[in-house]
Amino acid sequence: MQVQILGCSGAIAQHARTTAFLIDDRILVDAGTGVGDLTVEAMLRIEHVFLTHAHLDHVAALPLMLDAVASGLTRPLVVHALPETIAALQRHVFNGTIWPDFSAIPSPQAPFLVFEPLRVGAVVEAAGHRVEALPAAHTVPAVGYAVDTPAGHWVFSGDTGGHPAFWARVNQLRLAMLVIETAFSERELELALRSQHLCPSLLAEELQHLDRARHPNLRIAITHTKPMERELIAAEVAQMGLDTAHPLLWLEAGQVFDLSAPVQPR
Repeated sequence: MQVQILGCSGAIAQHARTTAFLIDDRILVDAGTGVGDLTVEAMLRIEHVFLTHAHLDHVAALPLMLDAVASGLTRPLVVHALPETIAALQRHVFNGTIWPDFSAIPSPQAPFLVFEPLRVGAVVEAAGHRVEALPAAHTVPAVGYAVDTPAGHWVFSGDTGGHPAFWARVNQLRLAMLVIETAFSERELELALRSQHLCPSLLAEELQHLDRARHPNLRIAITHTKPMERELIAAEVAQMGLDTAHPLLWLEAGQVFDLSAPVQPR
């Protein structure tokens, strides 16, 4: 079981791609600009897309990917998301004005795209994996995801501020890897609070809720940093000593993580 990092940036810039994670070539978690680096053949292998929320940096490549592969699809692409996220996509993207409604073409009976609504706590069987929607707190309805792997659960927080319900569920799982956002530096603390994102001090507060004894071999990875602030965020995180218990990884596009076997104790 592999997780490929297609995009993990909070905005675009040279070599910076927005959020998209590819699991075993068949499941896409979020559809940010990183999807655009895949070949058409790789896009065709994707069967399921799980969206955390409707913000552009997490959905931008979805309509373009569908356009790229539509003529080669032998079955619809299934997009799983909250009903509110699906409604936003139908109203603002796949509306016949911004982009064609791929859920109704070439025909409503045999579309290129099928929306499957889910709720927090739902568990979806997809491409040989169980994917659970986790609680999140953001400026629009949002979720995170937990994907089962042989090594334990791969968990993605999505875009979220502090949310005790997220940690309550996460601490019940056997974790292999936690991907958590830290979008802003400390100088943007007020903006982070207002936009329901994390900065280093807020990340520190959130990680206090993690039951570290339950997850001794957990890998924690930071995602969604703004390109202009990435180095500053990393320096601030280091100053706070947040990587002493679980060394932190800083995600980069192109990384591949192998979770095909149980993690051995360090």
